Amino acid sequence: MIRLFSIAAGLVFTFVVMLAFVVGAYTAATEEPVHDASYYFAEKPIAPAGGFSFNGPLGKWDYAQLQRGLKVYNEVCSACHSLKYVPFRDLEKIGYTEGQVKAFAATKQVPGINPDTGENELRPGLATDYFPSPYANDVEGRLANNNALPPDLSLMTKARKDGTNYVYSLLIGYGEPSEELKAQFPEFETPAGLHFNPYFPNLNLAMTKPLTDGQVTYDDGTEATVDQMAQDVAAFMTWTAEPSMVKRKQTGWAVMIFLLFATVLAYFSKQQIWAAVKPKKAK
Repeated sequence: MIRLFSIAAGLVFTFVVMLAFVVGAYTAATEEPVHDASYYFAEKPIAPAGGFSFNGPLGKWDYAQLQRGLKVYNEVCSACHSLKYVPFRDLEKIGYTEGQVKAFAATKQVPGINPDTGENELRPGLATDYFPSPYANDVEGRLANNNALPPDLSLMTKARKDGTNYVYSLLIGYGEPSEELKAQFPEFETPAGLHFNPYFPNLNLAMTKPLTDGQVTYDDGTEATVDQMAQDVAAFMTWTAEPSMVKRKQTGWAVMIFLLFATVLAYFSKQQIWAAVKPKKAK
């Protein structure tokens, strides 16, 4: 009796599962999906005119651009965003001297311990320290930004699809919803505290427009337009995410040339070794 009951329960369970599968498949095949405004009006990232110097198999870092990008990050972005995976000493890789790096690090306050009392305190940064966070913890970060925690930017261009162009597009993309969007989705609105940007996945984000023309003064005299600053900081963030990218490309070319040479050498070696061996004729 118990066995029959178990079999019956199993059959009922199997029937329910199969029924749910069939109903779900039928619904998915026949019902039109419902999309919100972001499905139709979220735009794909665009590249700046001329692209970036590090794009392509032969790309190289533009160190002047990386230094300008650091300046934009330091004077604008660092007020909200951290670079917790980037040590100050790595700045030597983009053209700064050891003395310049030490001087820059000393302008930052990083967490430390008072050697006399053992209590936590802030101290001037050293070249071996990492870029500090602008907030003591996540709670403070959320409270200062309408409950939206600003993300760390160290790996941002690797964390987003087409990351370099995404950062560039996002920074220049602030504006108002188009008339087409308003006509197709009359109910669409940007909630209070958010800002419309067609390059953000859901069209509205908490970060206010961070860049305005002339916001920074470049040491090399480059005009600090919004477009220029967006390009520079996007390039700098690409470097922070993958500082070895250009070296990796160069190594790849060297490996490919070596493999090509080795292949040709192996072919001629094979010809030399088997030259005296005559193939047997078929009878």
